[in-house]
Amino acid sequence: MINTEIKQRIWEAIASNRTNYPSDAKHAAALGISASVYNALKKGQLEKALSDANWVRLARRLDVSLRDSIEWKGARTETFEYITTQLEVCQDRSLSVILCDLPNIGKTFTARWYVNEHRNAVYVDCSQVKTKRAMVRKIANEFGLDGAGKYQDVYEDLVYYLRSMERPLVVLDEAGDLQYEAFLELKALWNATEMCCGWYMMGADGLAAKINRNVEGKKVGYAEIFSRYGGKYSRVTPEQEDDRRAFLLEQARVVAKVNAPEGTDIGQIVRKSQGGLRRVYTEIEKLKKESMI
Repeated sequence: MINTEIKQRIWEAIASNRTNYPSDAKHAAALGISASVYNALKKGQLEKALSDANWVRLARRLDVSLRDSIEWKGARTETFEYITTQLEVCQDRSLSVILCDLPNIGKTFTARWYVNEHRNAVYVDCSQVKTKRAMVRKIANEFGLDGAGKYQDVYEDLVYYLRSMERPLVVLDEAGDLQYEAFLELKALWNATEMCCGWYMMGADGLAAKINRNVEGKKVGYAEIFSRYGGKYSRVTPEQEDDRRAFLLEQARVVAKVNAPEGTDIGQIVRKSQGGLRRVYTEIEKLKKESMI
């Protein structure tokens, strides 16, 4: 059962997320709840407004932990600075970019942070919406549109809305998981919103391998998609192994310094992490829980 404390945390995340939408109605639609329920939540009526299942769904969407977890502060790593700069340019100038880089360097964290802080920007985890229809409906829902109707109507409404908005941005994370038809639909969406919408595609090195393989195999659509997204892959980590290791360890140090308890041996955390940010989180979580015992 979702207790009152967790519901309050979820509501605080909802209230924070509201600034990214032009109206309560659009925000409610993006969250998948009715306007009347949204209004009840605003009035503090948290206990009976939603089922536990819906509270869990909202927590997942807004990245709110359902268990006690440590407060995690964003650190301005090189990855963070690089990606936020690219996202700003894509949104301001309606450009499109593909970022292909190592996993576990903070790509997803940065993208989610940016979307939470910038109006008219949405984040889509493509690993959860791999098909054409699921992807388009998800993008529509994130912008507060009705994604549940006839597919062609959803698609046309989304295109119309993107062309009418002020500098929208769509961030497509884990894009390598998308099915072929979804990639073709991205080309169609790009064509329909050229110079009106920014698109930012992210993935690990497998995304570049997938696109390259299909471009070389002359599979219909891939060369056009690659061209529309700039014709090159962006990357923040160095190519050379020694430089890359130094880069990853420095990122781990920056994140650990911001989040570790006072007096912690930062060097020890960095060495244990080997530059992996998830391991940094795990080590700091252990330290903070030990300090509470």
